[in-house]
Amino acid sequence: MSAVLQAGPAAAEPRPTPIPSSRSPWTIALFGLTLLVFATLIWHRRWMSDDGLIVLRTVRQLVAGEGPVFNVGERVEANTSTLWTALLAIPGLLPWLSLNWAAVVLGLLLSVAGVGFGLDASRRLFAGRRLMIPFGALVVVSLPPFWDFGTSGLETGLIVGWLGFTWWLLVGRLVAARTGNAGRAWPLALVLGLAPLVRPDLALFGLLVAVALVALEIRRGWRRLVGLGAVAVAVPLVYEVFRAGFYGLLVPSTALAKEASVARWQQGVYYLLDLIEPYRLWIPLLVLLVGVVAVLYGRRGAAPRPSGWMRLATVLVLAVPVLGAALLALYVTRVGGDFMHGRMLLPALFCLVLPVMAVPFTRWTVLPAVGMAVWALACVLGMRPAYDTLGPNWIANERLYYVVLVGKPNPVTSEDFLGHPVAPEGVAALRDAPAPSLAVAGPGDDGLRWWLFPKPADHARDTIVWLNLGVTGELAPLSTTVLDGVGLTNPLAAHATGVPDGRIGHDKDLPPEWFLADSGVTGDTGFVDPGGVAAARAALACPRTQELLDSVRAPLTAQRFWDNLTGAWERTSYRYPRDPRAAAECRTAE
Repeated sequence: MSAVLQAGPAAAEPRPTPIPSSRSPWTIALFGLTLLVFATLIWHRRWMSDDGLIVLRTVRQLVAGEGPVFNVGERVEANTSTLWTALLAIPGLLPWLSLNWAAVVLGLLLSVAGVGFGLDASRRLFAGRRLMIPFGALVVVSLPPFWDFGTSGLETGLIVGWLGFTWWLLVGRLVAARTGNAGRAWPLALVLGLAPLVRPDLALFGLLVAVALVALEIRRGWRRLVGLGAVAVAVPLVYEVFRAGFYGLLVPSTALAKEASVARWQQGVYYLLDLIEPYRLWIPLLVLLVGVVAVLYGRRGAAPRPSGWMRLATVLVLAVPVLGAALLALYVTRVGGDFMHGRMLLPALFCLVLPVMAVPFTRWTVLPAVGMAVWALACVLGMRPAYDTLGPNWIANERLYYVVLVGKPNPVTSEDFLGHPVAPEGVAALRDAPAPSLAVAGPGDDGLRWWLFPKPADHARDTIVWLNLGVTGELAPLSTTVLDGVGLTNPLAAHATGVPDGRIGHDKDLPPEWFLADSGVTGDTGFVDPGGVAAARAALACPRTQELLDSVRAPLTAQRFWDNLTGAWERTSYRYPRDPRAAAECRTAE
């Protein structure tokens, strides 16, 4: 598999043995060119997604002193990636810097860095003096979904950067084991422990890295392993306590909104095929397999056979990204994928190519390298989904959808989203209202219109309800409460039951009766059923629902933090019927 496989046992080395490495100018030039092309393709598709704008509003609330919340007065964790929110808070502290552009640039840099770490890890892994050529990296560089979500304001760039960096550190520990150089293992332990804070499902990859790290470090004693374990769990454990006490839940609100524990295999298979078929992904995957065989065949007899322990350690390390790819892809398929084309499968695909991001240039690797280059060129020039905006099975080409919707080729800033056909009008209507009001989009004489409902004095904060939370929250003041029926920022919607077989990520759809009842609206209810409003008002008084609302709206005292912490498990699993008349009976949904 590599020259690392050919090393002797570490214990037999009297002192560290230097490893030959490919640092030729041509290798550096090829790697640099690959990264430059990748950065250029990402920059060409720069944009900000609606979900990315959700993240930015949370960052702005945090910087403004309201805490990591989406709306003032409600402690809801609307962002899946805790670490991405924290990273964006750094440029958010600079008032002269555009947070939107900071998110775009940071996502791009992290994406490119992840590929760069992967390329350098291959150089260290194969540990030879031959010219190294990009191989698996071409799969990442040439796929349009990697370009789209390299920016977008979402955490995909961070995921690619974290995966590449974690793999680079793990390969470094393997090299250290080969040379007998103890080195420092705590950086890898610290970084792998961040997995659930990068994105919760990445804990699957983090666990595999932990197993490999134990195998590499076990000969140095159990005390070292205990110390590394403490380093790995410290940050995520502290944050989990904070999450439970501050938000009252064990998971982000997004996990409840999308019901991540529910299996939707058929939709997941549709999502998987939606990525594989447009780009003929079976071609590069087959070429990758041929490349692995070529590398193995070319390494025959290169050096003496290694010890049994070293062989096992090497196999474990090489298995980490492959098994990680399988687990991540299986998880995404199980939960039904996503509504954004390709996005949720990108981490699995990136993991899969990590062991062969680059390969030595030999007569055995020429053919697979040429095959990969041909496919990559064809992919860059012409392979695209069969649909422009909305495709079959509720899957969308999300970037192109928003480009068409707002009429901008690279929508990034607030001004770029003023062309949105619905949200700006609602924000303007609420701004011009004579008193604090609730704005809800509903049917009118000429189609969709904005209905304004005056709010009582004890609910004196403007509230607007619309599905595109990011755009609406970007245009509305931070003091305005921005809610959705899906549950990303709305605690009521997050704990309601969903629409059977609804669209992935949007299968919860809280009826408008709940918003009027929760806002204290009395009198004329416009297009909304007054009987449903009365039932929703009764449902809000149910003890468990009232306790749920207190967990996010009551002042955060020490007692409230403790109550949130101790009740987080039960509160996370609490669901009630979305139909207000059924919910008024105070029954828990099954």
